[in-house]
Amino acid sequence: MTIDNLEYNTEREHLIIPEYGRHMQKMINYAKTIENKEEREKIAKSIIAVMGNLQPHLRDVPDFQHKLWDQLFIMSNFELDVDSPYPKPSKEFLEEHPEPLKYPQNFPKYRFYGNNIKTMIDVANTWEEGELKEALIFTIANHMKKCFLNWNKDTVEDDVIFQHLYELSGGKINLKNTDEDLSDATSLMRTKTKFNTGGKKGGHKKNSNRQRKRY
Repeated sequence: MTIDNLEYNTEREHLIIPEYGRHMQKMINYAKTIENKEEREKIAKSIIAVMGNLQPHLRDVPDFQHKLWDQLFIMSNFELDVDSPYPKPSKEFLEEHPEPLKYPQNFPKYRFYGNNIKTMIDVANTWEEGELKEALIFTIANHMKKCFLNWNKDTVEDDVIFQHLYELSGGKINLKNTDEDLSDATSLMRTKTKFNTGGKKGGHKKNSNRQRKRY
């Protein structure tokens, strides 16, 4: 028994749409060689019928026939000269690369806060002055402090958070001279501490020198 005539897939013609198999590709290649247009179109319609039989689950899908004709032209490398009941696809359009996605990089210096913080700050800037806006601002500042602690270290001075908030708000939110303190690290990281200590509950003693916190 001889094995001289064995063919390896790596040596065969590349399949443009492998799902249809090599025999279907050969049928399309043969159709391209037919000189008589009428006969060529007859073969093309027969190929479409076979392609449809290979995908019966798509028969009820809208524009199924349109998809088959598009695939026929694609598999022929757009070299099959036949009339189609649908607009022919453009090779240039199919080979066109999509534009790269623009990932949000609004404030790469403070990535640990996340992009939602900037959205929250922008919303706060649109609110009228008053207790509600003040409450929102301190809620944002406390969340920023929690994000900072999660990412960076065990403690952080409130002045650092206030400075970052001032920068991210474009100078519109200034808590640098406020008498209010943000929540302390123990309070903000209470959930994390709970799991780290096996679920034991433990209160923390407030610093008598800290100002009253309302948020």
